[in-house]
Amino acid sequence: MNLACPCICFSPFSIYLSFCLPFVVLDALSSRVAWIRRYKIQQKTSVSWRMIWSCLALSLYNHVMYIFPLSVLHWYWRPVSYTVTAPGLLRVIWDLFACLLLFDFQYFVWHLLHHKVPWLYRTFHKVHHKYTSTFALATEYSGAWETLSLGFFAAVNPMLLGVHPMTEMLFHMLNMWLSVEDHCGYDLPWATHRLVPFGLYGGAPHHDVHHQKFKSNYAPYFTHWDKLFGTLHSE
Repeated sequence: MNLACPCICFSPFSIYLSFCLPFVVLDALSSRVAWIRRYKIQQKTSVSWRMIWSCLALSLYNHVMYIFPLSVLHWYWRPVSYTVTAPGLLRVIWDLFACLLLFDFQYFVWHLLHHKVPWLYRTFHKVHHKYTSTFALATEYSGAWETLSLGFFAAVNPMLLGVHPMTEMLFHMLNMWLSVEDHCGYDLPWATHRLVPFGLYGGAPHHDVHHQKFKSNYAPYFTHWDKLFGTLHSE
């Protein structure tokens, strides 16, 4: 079966909002419910509606102006052909893991450069660091260059690795969820970093420290690159 434009079947922006929504609810309740507040990483901070609307407006602009048009062009340029049988579960898990590892490396190098080169930081990455206390809707609070370059890595990796189109869509959804979870601002008992052993996965506490300290924890998900380069900092 050929699908010329799978992006019509689901909206990346609506999926992004659905991933953010549970954490937005936690932000709204955390000031009044103590058991929610206890899991907040920076407990003295709060998320205002002004911050929420500011992030929503920039995210919507980026999706309308860049992500949606480029997604349409991408899927028309590279039509998707689904085979009669889907890949096995183990193959899907392996391919997802490979895509994540490759993206993690690309993001680490990109991120490190944008902090070490002052011009890159001032011109492109500083926008994302407006908020030193992370919250879910700040995940996509970034300028056009950051949105496009990181989106390019995410889009090209499944092609480089030759994964099944179904796995490719699963990777985009998983990558979006993990990115939102990284910025959620909560250290929840069921978070991904608590499920992965030996501190191999950083999660929200790892990335929240980056937004506070600016000069550590550059990898988005896993911790091995920061360990190798001596940029790992735990709080």
